[in-house]
Amino acid sequence: MGLIRIVWGTATAPTEKASYDAALAEANIHNYNLVQLSSVIPRSGTLEIVGTAPDLGPTGTQLTVVQARETVTDGDAVAGLSWATEGNGRGIFYEASGTDPDAVTTTLADGIAAGKALRDWDFSDTGQKIVGAPAQSGDNYTTTLVCAVYGNARPIL
Repeated sequence: MGLIRIVWGTATAPTEKASYDAALAEANIHNYNLVQLSSVIPRSGTLEIVGTAPDLGPTGTQLTVVQARETVTDGDAVAGLSWATEGNGRGIFYEASGTDPDAVTTTLADGIAAGKALRDWDFSDTGQKIVGAPAQSGDNYTTTLVCAVYGNARPIL
């Protein structure tokens, strides 16, 4: 399978879409067309927590991700991913977002536990990444995101 990188970003901008794009830029995945997956990690997957993605391919290509994101104009934007894997790399992600860090943490824990209970797998490793940012004053939007990025970008056409 290859490498799955955990990246994240937070940003504030005058529109919801602009703040999302800026958060993607902070994670260095803003120049790709994102294709969202559900949350299963294939056998032979290797997770690496990197924060900011390296160059993953040409602009405009397709990048496969599992994504948690939250956009707010008031309060906190909180997004997180949790994961559980077997020794062979196979596993699951669970994503959650909201405005309360404790609620997101609880949702992640409950969700990954439920996902593990559905599978007769031998999970040996678990982890999570939660990112939060307060909304900025004024008429701005703040977005927080955490993404699991599968491999490198691929051509769309």
